[in-house]
Amino acid sequence: MAEVLRKDDRFWAVDKLFLAYVVFSSVLVLGWWNQIPDAAGLFTVHLAGAALLVFEVKCPNDTSWLFRNLYPLPYVGFCYKEMAVLIPAVRHTDADQWLADLDFRIWHVNPTVWLERIQTPLLTEFVQTAYTLFIPAVLLVALLIWRKRPNSEFQYYAFLITFGFLVSYVGYLIVPARGPRFLLRHLQHIPLQGLWLFGGMQTTLDRLESASYDCFPSGHTLLTILAWWGSRFISKKVFWAYLAYTPLLIFATVYCRYHYTVDVLAGAGLGFVLILATPAIYKKLSQGV
Repeated sequence: MAEVLRKDDRFWAVDKLFLAYVVFSSVLVLGWWNQIPDAAGLFTVHLAGAALLVFEVKCPNDTSWLFRNLYPLPYVGFCYKEMAVLIPAVRHTDADQWLADLDFRIWHVNPTVWLERIQTPLLTEFVQTAYTLFIPAVLLVALLIWRKRPNSEFQYYAFLITFGFLVSYVGYLIVPARGPRFLLRHLQHIPLQGLWLFGGMQTTLDRLESASYDCFPSGHTLLTILAWWGSRFISKKVFWAYLAYTPLLIFATVYCRYHYTVDVLAGAGLGFVLILATPAIYKKLSQGV
């Protein structure tokens, strides 16, 4: 199988998706060139990333098979990190107060503040762990599909997850927000406190995410729903395990004060839209060169 794939010089659906996104983000860099720090460097990275992808596709070599199956991981990571640079330059504002007001209109309370009444160190430790395991949970499905199923199912899952990440990044740009842990901090009566690993997990995530406007839609909700759906490729046991994990992760996004509930609703809605729409989109993009 690997030998066949090494000779495949057609663009896969995920390749076309990434190249389209690179064009989109490059247009943003060019359009706001003077506002973006080191715009030339960022634009050069875009060109280099696209050129490397095209080279690996059109000039198959000993590295092509591994690159083409694994490159979405670092590419998605880079696209996330650059949002912290693009959004302040492009938007100059945030939607946190608007999202918090929507939450209050729905619930007549601020959900993160209301949840203090059930807050305990043990529960906090548990749900923070579930939240922190988000990326490993998404990647575990990919690994298990890679080991168990034909390459075609792995490629589809990679496309689905990549699509979900990139859609969420566009959402961050349209509705930039940092989350209730920043906006509503002055309304919280007691800080979140865990037992053992809570502090380290929270600090690590703060370092990775605190500079980003990555609140709306909830990417954690969106991608966990997609991972749950993708887990059906593996086994019923894994599918049911992810079905149990998904609502826990969604609860953790609000309990741990990372998201407003409207973010979660948007992420869940987008998740189910992508589940329904992706098969046709994937089929269309899989055709041609």
